Amino acid sequence: MKPARDILVVDDEDVITHAVQRVCTADGLTVDVASDAAEGMGRVLRAGYRLIISDVMMADVDGFMFLVDLRKRRISTPVILTTGMSTMQNAVRALGAGAIDFIPKPFTSDELLASVRRGLVYARLQAEAEATAHDARPDTIAWVPPPPSYYRLGYASWLLAERDGTAKVGVTDLFLRTVDAPTAFTLAAEGDELVQGSSCATITAADGLEHGVLGPVTGRVVEVNAAVAESPAGVERDPYFEGWLYRVLPSELQYDLHHLTACSSDRM
Repeated sequence: MKPARDILVVDDEDVITHAVQRVCTADGLTVDVASDAAEGMGRVLRAGYRLIISDVMMADVDGFMFLVDLRKRRISTPVILTTGMSTMQNAVRALGAGAIDFIPKPFTSDELLASVRRGLVYARLQAEAEATAHDARPDTIAWVPPPPSYYRLGYASWLLAERDGTAKVGVTDLFLRTVDAPTAFTLAAEGDELVQGSSCATITAADGLEHGVLGPVTGRVVEVNAAVAESPAGVERDPYFEGWLYRVLPSELQYDLHHLTACSSDRM
């Protein structure tokens, strides 16, 4: 059954809920608001939504536990987590817990809209997969996951540890599928420092919105794949091999790997 409404915002800050309502209704979307997790869960159970935007810091249950509760109830609605406590650890934890995105506060209208549009495409892909598989799990989307030897940060980016101590970094097939026709990649430069959970690259879409890709590793960029900047279509064709973004010298690889998902587990 198609959800009755588009977006549920779970947040006790009026300035945030009003901002989301203003931006999203201007984009033709329906938006409901809940001030805490209990009210939010009640609305989800009554109406159903295509997408949920939830604050992390709430009075009753935090956003992480709210996400866990949704999944325990086999509610696979995509969730975007947002918080004013915008540490990289929170971003990594959010994606590791199953959120499809993490938006630090304060955010701009374009940042919100970019995340929402990706989330709604994700919801459509998920609904199509569930209709075919008759399975309500959130991992039923028919996408091309990274190879078994890779690690991923949520569904945003991937890492491949090399024998020489470096690691290749790229963007996942699923993230690319949720972006409306990528037209350009803005990449870091050789020598730049990347931080796990922060944006490592920006994808510009055909609609003009920019989508930040949260990176999977902390370290120094030692090589940039120049072909990506020259031909974004190459990343879409082959995101896990020829379409890599960087070669990085990690500063704490084992620590970073502990916060990623081994892609070998995706095939179990």
